[in-house]
Amino acid sequence: MEGVSEDLVTRAQNGERAALEEIVRRIQDRVYGLALKMLFNTADAEDAAQEILIKVVTRLGGFEGRSRFETWVYRVAANHLLTVRKSRSERLEMTLERYTAEIDRAVAYAWTDTEAEAYQGLVVEEIRLSCLNGLLLCLDRDQRLAFILGDMLELDSGQGAEVLDITPAAFRKRLSRARTRLKNFLGHKCGLMNPDNPCRCAQAAGYDLKSRWINPDRLRFAAHPARTPADKKTLARLPELEEMARMLALLRCQPDYVTPRDFVRELRDVVNAGRPGQAARG
Repeated sequence: MEGVSEDLVTRAQNGERAALEEIVRRIQDRVYGLALKMLFNTADAEDAAQEILIKVVTRLGGFEGRSRFETWVYRVAANHLLTVRKSRSERLEMTLERYTAEIDRAVAYAWTDTEAEAYQGLVVEEIRLSCLNGLLLCLDRDQRLAFILGDMLELDSGQGAEVLDITPAAFRKRLSRARTRLKNFLGHKCGLMNPDNPCRCAQAAGYDLKSRWINPDRLRFAAHPARTPADKKTLARLPELEEMARMLALLRCQPDYVTPRDFVRELRDVVNAGRPGQAARG
């Protein structure tokens, strides 16, 4: 999340709309990225991000500076994402057992498409990103959010605990449980984690296309706007890492996604209605 200075927050709280818009501009991608990791579905993530940003804007007057502004934003986002209705992807009720069954079916297929190599590469990248993001849905929301905050956004246990309004010990416990479940699954199934494992992204392509798990004409992750691409250098170094570090590196090797929508423009109606000013003065 791009830094937001105390001065910028104060100016926004005092009713300076340019400062408020600049805050939204700086935080919108991180808010959207967090929502996307939690909900998987891009449309649901966009809607959730808009709702979170409206809450940030309308509650800005209540921010007293007792924590870092970014931590406060993540707390607003976390509270929303833990209670928002299930996304379309969450309603599939995916579990690690079902994920295992899907992978076993995919292993039985081989890549038989005759499209250009570059196109194949994009589909395979979509499978990697889609699979790893989809795997997070197998965790309950509490564990999923703890893992995203602690291991993907790399907040320490104090910051993570503050965001979730729990103790640092409770945050570490949630994070440890999420890590263990993901490591055990990837350690036995994912060929990127262990070359002796059966599943290969390229091998799964035929099954994923046939089952419509991915749509080659509407790639959800590989073609998503991003500030930075996936860290392929780290992927290449995975065999050198210890197992837990390998798992964390694998799940972090994702693009730095940016929101497809301009929330600054969309939230101007809220600003023009005077709600942020009322919140700041209330």
